[in-house]
Amino acid sequence: MLATSQPILRRFWYPLMPLVELEQGPQAFTLLGEPLVLWLDAQGNPAATLDRCCHRQAKLSTGKVIEGCIRCPYHGWEFDPQGACVRVPQHPDRPIPSSYRITAFACRAHYGYAWVCLEEPLDTIPEFPEANDPHFRLIPAFYETWNCSGLRLMENAFDHGHHHFVHNQNLGDKHNPIPIPYNQLRETERGIYFQSILYTYNNPRLQKSVHLEQETLEVQREVEWYLPFGMRSRMEFPNGLVHTVVMYATPISDSSSQIVRFYFRNDAEADTPATDAIAFERPVLNEDKAILEATDYDAPLDLSKEQHMDTDKPGIMMRHKLSALLKSHGEVESCRA
Repeated sequence: MLATSQPILRRFWYPLMPLVELEQGPQAFTLLGEPLVLWLDAQGNPAATLDRCCHRQAKLSTGKVIEGCIRCPYHGWEFDPQGACVRVPQHPDRPIPSSYRITAFACRAHYGYAWVCLEEPLDTIPEFPEANDPHFRLIPAFYETWNCSGLRLMENAFDHGHHHFVHNQNLGDKHNPIPIPYNQLRETERGIYFQSILYTYNNPRLQKSVHLEQETLEVQREVEWYLPFGMRSRMEFPNGLVHTVVMYATPISDSSSQIVRFYFRNDAEADTPATDAIAFERPVLNEDKAILEATDYDAPLDLSKEQHMDTDKPGIMMRHKLSALLKSHGEVESCRA
């Protein structure tokens, strides 16, 4: 499936970048092939428009923010967060034509990130229960580009079959390649859900993060997938620590995704520094990245195009749900010729 060729994917919310980056000035980002500029308005809220001035197509992301508006670096035209031109320095006393405007997009601040939807939203930004629980803190974890598609990454996150081979030194069972089965695997309105037990090797990095010393840990997991490229995994450890991972593969292009990953934890910085909470996952993610970047990014929704096994059930459900989404809006899967 080629994400940029599916118009319906423009109607979902995606986290684009941490809000702290916008404090440095306007920033460029490409979402589904669309070049955007993001900045903070006069109230400190994120704004997003097309990254081209309507005058001579200069990149606005190389300009400046002036009193909450974006100023073009070429001739100084200024645009408000709704995309209307509010100042033309060369003609200060003339009315500004209504045609002097750029395309603006819906933009929201949530969980410390700027989220954008390119067209009329089909859904809302998910509300994670930990976000409103005073016992949990939010930890920004990873923000980086991977050269793989969002569907490949989502399937991988739900796939129990690869742990023994990809993560056998950092995560999986070193001796048994037969994975624990999925429990309560089912479709939801927004995606899919399952529960499972994860038996993980308690390496030194993980010990620093969860403060348990036994060699193998039994972790209770609840995992949700959100159409099209988002997921949440709640992991509860034997000592009651809850480590919830939220990850989005924001589609830059057909072959690249911006990985946005943050955590909710029911401990404090004094108990576990954020650096320790992040560190235990770095080797695991590096292993996933190496595998996924070597796959074909054009993951087909047509199940006959690839072979499958039992541990592929979540991915098969994802493909069914994405196919149904396209069909319900009169679209068909777009793949490379």
